[in-house]
Amino acid sequence: MSQDGTYEEEMIRSDGGADENIGMTMEDGYEIFKALTAEVEKVIVGKHTEVVLLISSMLAGGHVLIEDVPGVGKTTLVSALAKAAGLTFNRIQFTPDVTASDITGFNMYNRKTESFEMRSGLVMCNLLLADEINRASPKTQSALLEAMEEGKVTVDGVTYRIPEPFMVIATQNPSGYVGTYPLPEAQLDRFMIRLSIGYPTLAEEIEIIVSRRDHDMLEDVKTVADIEKIRELRRLVRSVRIDTKVYKYIVTLVQATRTHKSISLGASPRASVALMRLSQVFAFTRGRDYVLPDDIAAIFAPVVSHRLILKQEAKLNRVAASDILTELRRNIEVPYISERDKKK
Repeated sequence: MSQDGTYEEEMIRSDGGADENIGMTMEDGYEIFKALTAEVEKVIVGKHTEVVLLISSMLAGGHVLIEDVPGVGKTTLVSALAKAAGLTFNRIQFTPDVTASDITGFNMYNRKTESFEMRSGLVMCNLLLADEINRASPKTQSALLEAMEEGKVTVDGVTYRIPEPFMVIATQNPSGYVGTYPLPEAQLDRFMIRLSIGYPTLAEEIEIIVSRRDHDMLEDVKTVADIEKIRELRRLVRSVRIDTKVYKYIVTLVQATRTHKSISLGASPRASVALMRLSQVFAFTRGRDYVLPDDIAAIFAPVVSHRLILKQEAKLNRVAASDILTELRRNIEVPYISERDKKK
């Protein structure tokens, strides 16, 4: 970005010019991951699984939809992650009057230079928090599609690369539907996972209010990584090995959603790719350089549940997508991974 706030296309690169060789060891990467988790958990109490899944999605190159009621720490969670990871961070509060150009940017005429200049949109950052995304119009929501899928935006026929790493974390309130525009299937499918933070326990809530009595806990979060380290971590986790049996297990699970009697629209091949990518990171977070079927089982529901459309009779019978996915996991044979397979 130039000093006057405009973007110069040639200055925006998809990978920052980083060398493709991985200069970070598994041990070094795991220490950074643990440090990131510890820093975020300074402000998010009792939600270890959710924190791990969020950081894992960032390392897998995915986007996250957090669906929960107001006041449970969604915005705080994202702010803490951006600070701990050393990433540039923008937040946009979606309302019906937010326009697509607020997200992608727009060209403005400069009288001094007698030319049009690109004014950057909020998407030009590493971490974008799209707060209450379902309160924006469908046109504004769709402005995120190209950015989320391809890491670029097009304004007046000119394409601009979004700095890497790039991640969208969107939030929505599942109970306040008045004045909202539900996300279409194509938009939902672009989120790697859907999370729900949930209410804290009695002890956790007491800890929250005591810790916030006299200062902001975000001030305690330290920066333990930077953009280049996150890039290296992303490359590192892609070296985690996946056996042929695990590939087949992933696809078998996803294809089973397309034939289940209670599902009218099953998961797409994008879900298979998301499962594969996130399983590599999840194995890495458990200190392994190979994926096990247990890793797939652990992330199956967060990756797939929001991609399903249930049949009307299933909705009337209050059948939950998570229950169907649990049933599928139990009915599909889990492959045996030998010690020899792990070393391939």
